[in-house]
Amino acid sequence: MWEIWKILTVATGVALMSVTMAKAEGERTRELVRYGDGIQVDLIAEGKGPLIVLLPSGNRDSEDFDDFAVRLAKEGFRVLRPQPRGMGQSRGPMQNITMHDFARDVAAAIESQKAGAAVVLGHAYGAWIARMTAADHPKLVRGVILAATSAKVSPPGLGEAYLVATDPTKPEVDRLKALQFGFFAPGHDPRPWLTGWHPDVAAAYSAANRATRREEWWPGGTAPMLDLQGELDPWKPRAVMNEIKDEFGDRITVAVVAGASHALIPEKPDAVVAEVVKWVRQLPK
Repeated sequence: MWEIWKILTVATGVALMSVTMAKAEGERTRELVRYGDGIQVDLIAEGKGPLIVLLPSGNRDSEDFDDFAVRLAKEGFRVLRPQPRGMGQSRGPMQNITMHDFARDVAAAIESQKAGAAVVLGHAYGAWIARMTAADHPKLVRGVILAATSAKVSPPGLGEAYLVATDPTKPEVDRLKALQFGFFAPGHDPRPWLTGWHPDVAAAYSAANRATRREEWWPGGTAPMLDLQGELDPWKPRAVMNEIKDEFGDRITVAVVAGASHALIPEKPDAVVAEVVKWVRQLPK
């Protein structure tokens, strides 16, 4: 490997510095994209082709998508994974911020590629940031994929299960029970999600959400959206499976992955890749 230092100047005039550890074009790289007053985005990238950005669920980092990113790259996409602020080497203010700040981090990652607009896929909380990015930076987002996004009103018990599942101080047996209840369908092993949480940033992300009015991010601007759901996801009961489509009409496509719950991608990776690729390839160029 070798280091490549370069300054990238994007259309907005923001100067971005990236440090790339690269072996060959298309292989996985890790860059530090810097903009503004000391903000730094730790960006994992791989593949060649149209851009797809992957945003992880709340308090998890983008290394969750290692296998998923490889699968998408093999389908002919350049896959970008900006680490959420406060995770990996991503740095920026963690107080007095809103979801607009997280969206700007995503936009900086897209701009750093100088490759046009991207499809932005967000899992759970990441889908909220994906919609915020599309609303704030419409020229950089040509489509949004909502992977296991929750309903407007969460059913009882799920919030409590989330708090237990993500708390490493809780007994493992209780955490596994909570993960199975809220995240994984019967027959799918929740054990890999005992790790990978970042409870140290949870308060900042919750505060950013509270500081942002839902109507600012919920519509996702005017971009086409794929509402990709797990058939058994308790966060999106079947009674409200068309909630987003009923509100926003024909720009929403609903797809349901059989046998999957809220974790979705690690549960049914082949089916998720198939739905994502099919939808992205029909988008206008």
